[in-house]
Amino acid sequence: MRSHLLSFTLIAAACAPTACSKPSESSPATATSTSASAANAPSAASPSAPQAAAFAPSMLAAFAALPAPSGALDDKASLGRMLYFEARLSKNHDVSCNSCHKLDGFGVDGQATSEGHKKQHGGRNAPTVFNASLHFRQFWDGRAADVEEQATGPIANPIEMASDEPRVVATLTSMPEYVAAFKKAFPEAKEPISLKNVGVAIGAYERLLVTPGRFDKYLAGDKAALTAAELEGLATFSQTGCPACHAGPTFGGAMYQKIGLVKPWPNAKDEGRFAVTKQDADKLTFKVPSLRNIAKTGPYFHDGATVALADAVRLMARHQLGKELADDEVKRIVTFLEALTATPAPALVAPPALPKSTDKTPKPDPS
Repeated sequence: MRSHLLSFTLIAAACAPTACSKPSESSPATATSTSASAANAPSAASPSAPQAAAFAPSMLAAFAALPAPSGALDDKASLGRMLYFEARLSKNHDVSCNSCHKLDGFGVDGQATSEGHKKQHGGRNAPTVFNASLHFRQFWDGRAADVEEQATGPIANPIEMASDEPRVVATLTSMPEYVAAFKKAFPEAKEPISLKNVGVAIGAYERLLVTPGRFDKYLAGDKAALTAAELEGLATFSQTGCPACHAGPTFGGAMYQKIGLVKPWPNAKDEGRFAVTKQDADKLTFKVPSLRNIAKTGPYFHDGATVALADAVRLMARHQLGKELADDEVKRIVTFLEALTATPAPALVAPPALPKSTDKTPKPDPS
């Protein structure tokens, strides 16, 4: 599950192309304001009815098709699917991964910030779980290395699921079906049921939630997969400068970037990755989110403050690229982004049957 406190959906940040490689953890690679400003100097306002940019095949060089899912729905991933929907992992038995990252809702709940234990709300938007396993780090501030590590965070968070490892182990151990499933999924483990293995199983399941769609078919040679309007949108997206940070198979998720790179961001309350590193250079820096399924995963940005995708596109152009886009340009970009919509196979994301509680299962605790 992606935490509603620590999340991702659309920071379409701009950076110098040379700064867009995957950063090392010892020296996070964020595009500096100097290099990015030079590459993306503010331009004059666009005309009211700009001519559509012309699509060229060379524009596809920045992107790649989504890879095949990592793994299969084996014993471990099947257990992970059960745990993903398991609200009894939360203290009050009312919050699961799927509560904030709904698999029938493109992996999000559509809220600015999600509701957790005692109906509390955190400060960051819950991003989509789809394709998240392909990102170089997890959470808006990148503090988790992978989906396996990330999955355990919300379980112990007092605002989210408010549980802890002893309670999780007691809950799962109380149901024979889970005992058997953990033994099957972790046959070499002396103690198969642990909080770490909960994360490993959920991560194995999330690695299957990859969503190739029409864009990938186009890259594979199906030239009828995208419409002329979508290709015009891709051209505008590219010529505007968006692929500087939103490139690769996931159109993002591969670097950190400062929000408000060219023009200061209006809300600087959340200092982003600075909370993790305590380095001044990381203030207002966040993981660049993926644009896959972006048309279905609003509201946008780390705080979920922007409802409309068109408004998010305008804000990114203004604050990251120093550009004021005309309505026609925004419309074309949104048309292209809508072509990145796809879902996993329905059978993969369908809720599984879960074991019934026993008299040994810890009771819900609303405190």
